[in-house]
Amino acid sequence: MRKPAKLVLAASAVAMLLGATLAPMSAYAASAEEGKKIAEDRKKGNCVSCHAYEGADMPGNAAPPLVAMKARYPDKAKLRAQIYDPTKANPNTIMPPFGKHGILSDKEIDAIAEWVHTL
Repeated sequence: MRKPAKLVLAASAVAMLLGATLAPMSAYAASAEEGKKIAEDRKKGNCVSCHAYEGADMPGNAAPPLVAMKARYPDKAKLRAQIYDPTKANPNTIMPPFGKHGILSDKEIDAIAEWVHTL
């Protein structure tokens, strides 16, 4: 068996011993990937127009770079709240309140929060 196959097998065994399944991880990956698509969509999130992040094509610099997001937002709910309505934390922000103004759906905001949390 090749090493990657052994790692997958070992991870599966550990997950089963802990009573978990691998489905939530694949659902998380799908949600994060969808979040990236929404964030980069110029008609939706358009995060790249203001934020720089690894792999961004021609990022803006009007907002903080999206780096070390798990360290900056250990509580993913706070990150989601920041995307939903950043005016609660900073009334003078230039970031649009994506949820409050109905720019993005709750599902889209959840997906973006999942993706941003991976950065």
